[in-house]
Amino acid sequence: MTHPTSSGAERVEVLVVGAGPAGLTLAIDLARRGVACHVVEESGERAVNPRCNTTSARSMEIFRRLGIADDIRRAGLPEDHPTSIRYRTTLTGAEIFRIDLPAARDVLDGAGKEDWPTPEPQHRISQLFLEPILERHARGLPGLTLERGTRLVGLRQDDDHVEAVVESSGVRRTLHCGYVVGCDGARSTVRRQLGISYEGVDAIQRFVSTFLRSPALGRLAARDPAWTYWTYGGRISSLIAVDGDELWLHHVAFAPDHDTEGEDPDELLREAVGEPVAHEVLGVVRWTGRRLVAQRYRAGRVFLAGDAAHIWIPVGGFGMNAGIQDAATLSWMLAAVHHRWAPPEVLDAYERERKPVGEQFARAVGTAARSAYAEYSPDIHLPGPDGERARAEFAGRLAVTEPPRYSPDGFSFGYHYADSPLVVGGGGRAAITMGDHLQRARPGFRLPHVWLDGDRSVLDLLGPDFTLLRTDTRADVASWTSAARALGIPLTVVDLPVRRPDRYPAELLLVRPDQHVAWMGGEHARPAEVLHTVTGRVAAHPR
Repeated sequence: MTHPTSSGAERVEVLVVGAGPAGLTLAIDLARRGVACHVVEESGERAVNPRCNTTSARSMEIFRRLGIADDIRRAGLPEDHPTSIRYRTTLTGAEIFRIDLPAARDVLDGAGKEDWPTPEPQHRISQLFLEPILERHARGLPGLTLERGTRLVGLRQDDDHVEAVVESSGVRRTLHCGYVVGCDGARSTVRRQLGISYEGVDAIQRFVSTFLRSPALGRLAARDPAWTYWTYGGRISSLIAVDGDELWLHHVAFAPDHDTEGEDPDELLREAVGEPVAHEVLGVVRWTGRRLVAQRYRAGRVFLAGDAAHIWIPVGGFGMNAGIQDAATLSWMLAAVHHRWAPPEVLDAYERERKPVGEQFARAVGTAARSAYAEYSPDIHLPGPDGERARAEFAGRLAVTEPPRYSPDGFSFGYHYADSPLVVGGGGRAAITMGDHLQRARPGFRLPHVWLDGDRSVLDLLGPDFTLLRTDTRADVASWTSAARALGIPLTVVDLPVRRPDRYPAELLLVRPDQHVAWMGGEHARPAEVLHTVTGRVAAHPR
C-alpha cells in the first residue's frame, strides 16, 4: 500500500519486487501480519510456461497457516488423477519401474492420514494454476496492493529508508520504502542493483522444455494414468501432466556443453512417445539447469528471496518451494520490526538462517540431478530376455534413487536453523537430506506434526506470533507471560491435549511465528533471557 510523503514520493512499508510464488507468499504473510506492502511485477500478464509443478508438504503447511491450502489442493490435476511416477522405455513401450502415489481426493479424504508426517502432504499443481490462486488472495487483503506492468529501474539506500524508482507505461516515479525484497527471479534487477553475484556451478544440464496441447497424448496416457512419465527413447525425458487431460510439459535433458538450438521439439516428443502423436506447441524454452546461490541475501534494507537468492536444477520443484520458505522466515522478522517487538538487528538472522539452507539444498539437488540423468544401458530397448534383464537392473537402481526424490520429507521437514542467533540450544548443524527426518522436536527445526482430534494438527494450535506450547499442564508459565508482556512480545500459550514425550521431549517448547522451535526446556528456565535472544535483542548463548 502506498502513501504520499512530504517530498511527493509515495511511501511504502515493504516493497516486494516480483509477483511469483515467493513474492506473493511474502506479501500475503506480511499483510496478514498487519504490515502494509506493495508488489510490483514487470510482466503485464502471468507467464504461460508451467514451470514448477510440485508444491511441497512444507509449502502446503505454510499455505495452511495462511488459510489457502484447501483452494490450492482443489486446483491443478483433477482430484481423482493419480500423482504417480512411471518409468518406461517410451510412453508406448515397456515399463521399467513405477512409484504409485495418491490422488488429491485421497488426501482430501484423509486416507491413511494417521501415518502422515504432516497435515498437508505435497500437492502436484502447475505454477500455471498456483499463481492465480495466490494473486487472488493477495488482491483481497487490506493493506496489500499489486501493480502489474511495473518494473524496478533503480535503488538508492539511506539509513532509514530505500528509494526505489519504478516505471509503468514509460512513466517513472519514486517510492519511499522502509524495506525492499527482491523476489524477481534468476535475472533479478534487485540483485544486480545491489552488486551481488551468484556462486556455484553455472551449468549442470541443458534442457529443451515444450509446453503443448495434445488430446491424443492424453488418451495414450489414460491407459495407465500418472503425473509424470520418464522415458528413455533417444534421450532421457519427462512428460508431465499439467491438467490431467490435454496440457503437457515435456522436458528433455542434454549434456551441459550441448547446443540445443538445433533440437526439434516435435522430434524429441516423437522419441519420448515412441510414435508420432498429434499436438500443438504452446511454447518452447531452451534453458540451463544450474546450481547457484547468491553471495549475500541482504544489503542494508534490501533482501533477496526465491530465485533471486538461489537457483538450481528443478528436481522436485525445490527452487520454488525454497523461495516460499524464504518468505515465511523473512515475513515474521519484518513484521516484528514493524510492530516494534523486535529490534532491527533481528533481520540479521535472515541470511544466517536461509543461506546455509540454500547451499545445502543446492548440493543435494545437484546430487539428485546427477542420479536422475545418469547413464543407462541401451539394452533396455532390446526384446526378449536380454531386454528384460537390462530393465530389471535399471529398475533396481531407480528403486534406490527415485522414491526419496518424489517423497522428500527430509527437504520439507529436515531443514533447520539450529545455528541461528535466534535459537537457544540448537547445537551443531545436522545435514539436510531428501530422505529421512527425525519426528522429534529439536531447537531450530520445524515443530513436528501430530494429530490432536479430527482434522486438527498441533500446528493449528499455534498463535500468529510466538507460541509457548505446554506439554505438561503442571508447568507454571506465569513467568513467561509476565516476561513477554514486559518486553512487548506477543505470546500465545497453548496446552497440548495429550502428552507425547516421544514427539515433544520437554515440558515447554517456544515456537516461532514460522513454526520452528526457538527453545525447549522446563519451567525453571529464564524466560526474559530466552525471549531477549529469540527476538534478536542479545547475542545467542555460547555453545
